[in-house]
Amino acid sequence: MQLLVFTIGAEDYAIESRRVIEVLPLVTARPIPRMPESIRGIFTHRGRLVPLVDLGRLLTDQPLRETLSTRVIVVEFSTGPDDPCVRLGVAAENVLSLCSSDETEASLPTIRSPNAPALGRLLRIGGRTIQVLDVEHLLPPSLVAGTDAGLDAPAPASTGGPFAS
Repeated sequence: MQLLVFTIGAEDYAIESRRVIEVLPLVTARPIPRMPESIRGIFTHRGRLVPLVDLGRLLTDQPLRETLSTRVIVVEFSTGPDDPCVRLGVAAENVLSLCSSDETEASLPTIRSPNAPALGRLLRIGGRTIQVLDVEHLLPPSLVAGTDAGLDAPAPASTGGPFAS
């Protein structure tokens, strides 16, 4: 399996290359109110609106450092055999290289954490420890389905202003 390796902070992460559609320079995303902090907003990719995940916020609770090497990795996945594909942009600080999992010197199976469902296997490749991300879990399932409270939340209660009903 081929992996696209990138960094967040000082750590190396990877996504399976079969999930990658394209790697772009950092794009400006339109913010969406009431989304989790890790969702930068949406951007247009080839005529489609695509959510943009800030991997810095998601993985380290720190905003991504925006440098000349910051990239958006556009990925695609399906949640089930009859479900449409979901396209997602993930912002990473530095896309490093492609490597093969055939070169793995050691590995640790996925240890699932409810607080970090996107974290997959740990691999040791070329002297580096690389955490593989499961792109299917970068967004909460309710956001993928479009039913999250952040999308469907009621408007704030009226304060009795001049337009209150």
